[in-house]
Amino acid sequence: MVEAPEKNLALDIVRITEAAALASARWLGRGDKEAGDGAAVDAMRISFATLHIDGLVIIGEGEKDNAPMLANGEKVGMGVGPCLDVAVDPVEGTSLLAYGRPNAISVVGVAPQGSMFNPGPSYYMQKLVVSREARDVVDLDAPVKVNLANVAKAMGKSVQDLVVFVLDKPRHEKLISEIRQAGARIQLHTDGDVAGSLMAVDPRSEVDIMMGTGGTPEGVLAACAIKGMGGQLLARLDPQSYVEKEAINEAGVDVREVLTVNDLVRSDDCFFAATGISGGDFLRGVRYSSKYAVTHSLVLRGKTGTLRYVESYHNMDRLSKFSAVRY
Repeated sequence: MVEAPEKNLALDIVRITEAAALASARWLGRGDKEAGDGAAVDAMRISFATLHIDGLVIIGEGEKDNAPMLANGEKVGMGVGPCLDVAVDPVEGTSLLAYGRPNAISVVGVAPQGSMFNPGPSYYMQKLVVSREARDVVDLDAPVKVNLANVAKAMGKSVQDLVVFVLDKPRHEKLISEIRQAGARIQLHTDGDVAGSLMAVDPRSEVDIMMGTGGTPEGVLAACAIKGMGGQLLARLDPQSYVEKEAINEAGVDVREVLTVNDLVRSDDCFFAATGISGGDFLRGVRYSSKYAVTHSLVLRGKTGTLRYVESYHNMDRLSKFSAVRY
């Protein structure tokens, strides 16, 4: 059925990630995680208040790492318009921002109400993320070398050509060893779970696959983008403490179940935006000149699969005269 063009909410939510990036970038390298994150949270909350949506935060922040809250269950938007599940990470990579390291980003995803997977008490999940070309050839339970061989074949590469994104954590010692034994190359990152997932599906990125255990909320957030790009995210809850495991069991959730990108976001009518804060090879960070601040963003609409890269020039003199956001 032929449809007329509809409103693209991604072009509205990118203003929110831009505001959060601009507010938090002033804290780049200053060693204060809470201040940088708090600035982004405040900017994001103020910006959401201008949108004609009835949004409910399903994926918020603060509970796991005691960060400033844009909490699960919080209502955002003007309360009129489409009813939406909202996923946010005002600063994905607060340590990256605080210590001036690359690839800190601000991220928002939205989808129709009731379509996002609710992590509940789960903080961590095992993940495997690949692009469109390899989405049908991966298996979360397959040996690492088998998945790498299948991905390489699907992408028309040798295993030695592959680049795998892995978080540099003690829990990944065995995974890293197995990737090296298979012959693939590795990018190790201290933080940046969402960014790593996006790199694996972004056609501009040199990363081919993301593997390892990271945040459950971050997995749902990234799924909004992966779905739009046609990639695949396979995941299984992977509690990292006895308390987390018991809370999941009490919630009646099966930690053995393998989740796909379609389980994490059950509607194609989803939208995603990410804006770079600190410089990196994925999204360039906020850059200041005498009059302008320049931001670089990625914007996605799931229904059409349209991916946009947005470079914006913000006149800081004019913004500072009227904006409620502290830039």
